[in-house]
Amino acid sequence: MTRYSIFSLARNALSNHQNWPKVWRSPEPKSRYEIVIIGGGGHGLATAYYLAKNHGIKNVAVVEKGWLGGGNTGRNTTIVRSNYGQPGNTLFYEKSMQLWEGLSKDLNYNVMMSHRGVLNLAHNDAQIDAFQRRGNTMRINNIDAEWLSLNQVQVLVPLLNCSSRTRFPVKGGLLQPRAGTARHDAVAWGFARGADKYGIDIIQNCEVTGIDVHAGEVKGVQTTRGPIRATKVATAVAGHTAHLCEMVGMRMPLETHVLQAMVSEPIKPCLNTVVTSGAAHVYISQSDKGELVFGGDLDFYPSYAQRGNFPRIEDVAQNVVSLFPAFGRLRLMRTWGGIMDMSMDGSPIISTSHIKGFFINGGWCYGGFKATPGSGWVYAHTIANDAPHELNIKFALNRFESGALIDESGNGATAKAH
Repeated sequence: MTRYSIFSLARNALSNHQNWPKVWRSPEPKSRYEIVIIGGGGHGLATAYYLAKNHGIKNVAVVEKGWLGGGNTGRNTTIVRSNYGQPGNTLFYEKSMQLWEGLSKDLNYNVMMSHRGVLNLAHNDAQIDAFQRRGNTMRINNIDAEWLSLNQVQVLVPLLNCSSRTRFPVKGGLLQPRAGTARHDAVAWGFARGADKYGIDIIQNCEVTGIDVHAGEVKGVQTTRGPIRATKVATAVAGHTAHLCEMVGMRMPLETHVLQAMVSEPIKPCLNTVVTSGAAHVYISQSDKGELVFGGDLDFYPSYAQRGNFPRIEDVAQNVVSLFPAFGRLRLMRTWGGIMDMSMDGSPIISTSHIKGFFINGGWCYGGFKATPGSGWVYAHTIANDAPHELNIKFALNRFESGALIDESGNGATAKAH
């Protein structure tokens, strides 16, 4: 770094960012766009970016009712992985992982991808069998997967309680070394800056209040900042997918639930991988600031509130301490909740619809953040071509009519193997 840039950085820092240039524009909405994307989180911004980059479609608006990344993009535990075993999910999430690996370079923005690995702990014979089968599926598809014995798990995670007398005895684990974590807000900012450079309008504080449909064809949206006409409208709104689809008369096979997460006070580095336990319904990693980031299962009551309740916090904390007794004296610093579209088979929906020009992206369950670049990549293809990419063809909405479900409910970090 040059002497000039050091002094410039210090001067701007002391000015409370007053002289810092804006990373993206804040334009007024135009009366018409070719495509309107509803939702300014990671998926919506990634879709806009790939529409411009891959398909040359730049007359696009991303409308967000709040601020960018204020929904689930900023309310998750930052885990990135592609350790899926069901046809449809396996190659899709691996495509997303490949995009993650080059994302900082592609966006020219550091998303702080950390390949620290994700370890799924096995606690019984059924889980050993399920995890080894999933690992074999991954390896057949050229996805990295390693089965670790109990001794190897102990070496990798020295603080883990591997006693046979503990509440959740560890029998081994499935490790994906390339998996890890990324900085969630940096992902939103990087895609926003990238989309803005292509001329895409990113419009914050613009809530969609209605979707205009005439003769089976979408015509635009009604917003708190006026009507916007569009040839195509695409949803990317996490837990509010069913709400938006109701505006066009569609009932979705989704439930919306609260998923909580929390962090401890910061401590010195002691956990260099992500550890998940389906039996304990808990997952944990250590942030770059030293905080332990962990979460558990759903609160299991329908809700659109971005907050949870104390019984779930207590349950997660108990299970963390059961797995890591050394963490028992740490103070809990803060908690938060995200709202989850839970599909009936545990897999997402990236699909066209019976309404011409209306596209749906939702039902992400536990898999939303890790799918961000992959979702945007295939969703942009689907919107641009009015037909799915081969990687998301199994995520069509009509699979719930035909019965061609993708039952991946046993693969979430908080789900039991079965």
